[in-house]
Amino acid sequence: MGLFDKGVQKTKEGFFQRLSRAVVGKSKVDDDILDAIEEALVASDMGVDTTLKIVDSLQERVGKDKYMSMDELVGLLRDEIGKLLDVDGESSPSEPFDLDRKPMVVMVVGVNGVGKTTTIGKLASRYKSMGKKVVVGAADTFRAAAVDQLVIWAERAGVDIVKQGMGADPASVAFDTVKSAVAKDADVVLIDTAGRLHNRIDLMNELTKIRNVMRKVIPDAPHEVLLVLDASTGQNAFQQAKEFSRATDITSLAVTKLDGTAKGGVVIGIVDQLKVPVKFIGIGEGVDDLKVFDKKEFVNSLFSKEDIEK
Repeated sequence: MGLFDKGVQKTKEGFFQRLSRAVVGKSKVDDDILDAIEEALVASDMGVDTTLKIVDSLQERVGKDKYMSMDELVGLLRDEIGKLLDVDGESSPSEPFDLDRKPMVVMVVGVNGVGKTTTIGKLASRYKSMGKKVVVGAADTFRAAAVDQLVIWAERAGVDIVKQGMGADPASVAFDTVKSAVAKDADVVLIDTAGRLHNRIDLMNELTKIRNVMRKVIPDAPHEVLLVLDASTGQNAFQQAKEFSRATDITSLAVTKLDGTAKGGVVIGIVDQLKVPVKFIGIGEGVDDLKVFDKKEFVNSLFSKEDIEK
């Protein structure tokens, strides 16, 4: 089983079940099959706009070629989805972030409950295992549980954490974190932020303030703004992504809980609509289940040869 097979299994099963029902006994692509593809893509929570973009492209090719086998159709689907995911024009690197920066500062955003703090803990563990000195900042000061959870992850990973009392100014925590990181000659800084969207203006102001105070220490910080999304929430994840992209400049995505949902198509829809690349995906609860996102492997897992032949 490939790296992403576990993560996309439920999405793949749902998609191919719908597709197989439409193609039974057919040797070429027709309107019924294109309708079935559209239905299957929407059901995987790819989103209407992205789905129509894919189906229109397939329809154009079918119109030109007149005849297309199912193998060719699936190959085209694979190509179209691969293009949509390739928003940064980069091959899938073993390390998505620029570790030549020292310290490399990542501000992590996302609503409560998506696995944001857990993702920070897994990233801290990942970079610590690579021999990097890591400092995390508990700037989600509105929930005592968020700080407590981050402390546990920091202890588990064996990395330093900077925190203040509940209700403290998040920007103050971020400032202290980057200042401590510079003093300790750290390699990576991971800043947790409050996960609420009840008022986008408040969110924007807070994230802007955090950016500004960090830049008093490191002029170009943060180097990455990582938005964490829960794939199992489907279109809610897409709405969250749109809200956060309005509040701050999102540079990368981490998608969690991909293994537990048939809505994995939301990854493709969000990347297509926001033009922001996925850098990490979560495919399990273990500390090692946060994986670097490989676009090519992800698409190949969705459309494996075995599924085509079934």
